[in-house]
Amino acid sequence: MTQTILVPATSANLGPGFDSLGIAVALYLKVEIGVATDTWQVIHPFGATVPSDASNLIVKTALEVDPSIKPHQIKVNSEIPLARGLGSSSSAIVAGLILADALGEHGWSSKELLEMATRIEGHPDNVAPAIYGDLTVSTTVANQVTSIKLPFPDADLVAFIPNYELLTSESRAVLPEALAYRQAVVAGSIGNTLVAALARGDLAQAAPLLEGDCYHEPYRSKLVPELAPLRDFAHANDAVVYLSGAGPTLMMVAPTQTGPKLAIQAQKLGFNGEFVALEIDRQGARLISETN
Repeated sequence: MTQTILVPATSANLGPGFDSLGIAVALYLKVEIGVATDTWQVIHPFGATVPSDASNLIVKTALEVDPSIKPHQIKVNSEIPLARGLGSSSSAIVAGLILADALGEHGWSSKELLEMATRIEGHPDNVAPAIYGDLTVSTTVANQVTSIKLPFPDADLVAFIPNYELLTSESRAVLPEALAYRQAVVAGSIGNTLVAALARGDLAQAAPLLEGDCYHEPYRSKLVPELAPLRDFAHANDAVVYLSGAGPTLMMVAPTQTGPKLAIQAQKLGFNGEFVALEIDRQGARLISETN
């Protein structure tokens, strides 16, 4: 029997849902569990900068939650670009947890995976949609993680993935230490209303709210100069744009059956990167077992 772990990429924040909202998108981290070995062997195509032993983030995560699992050979491939705001590290953490669950035969629930992933990652906005799929609304109160899965309204997604990286630490560094009380109230009300519109499946009402963030985009926009011109392009095509996670990826939300065409048209803007039409992943992370 062969076992393969699939974990989707994620796009967090969705504008005003800072550190709480996230969606799963159909780009995948794939981990094939191979034979038992004397030491951990991670076969991947990413070069020397990504470890190929027990220090690899996937294996490191697995050993953190279950140090007793035996070394194996695993083969890793990923469609998720690194340091681009599409949850590459979160997908690796979730894959590591599922690897530990499979090899240790724990039978952990999605809730247990979420709690462990949040403890390791620090917040649930990316790990929750990676585990559950679709749209998730998440928070931590008194060290208790809560995540609600909702169906994201039917829409097409187009990601602009720049050719440059933007580390989360760099993107966090430009944020203010505090917000004025009145500004925080406004920011929270926009996020609350966005969740309500998405929960009702009302993309028409949700669309302007996706661009209404007061928490992070006003400060991070100088790090992603493509944001303003891409918004102009999107508005001319009945679409909206938000900064995916900490960036620099920008996510365009468009009417259904328009995404592939918009991706081709947007490429003519001449930005230094790639436009990719995407779909929502509704299922989340999974372990696929097949009989040889």
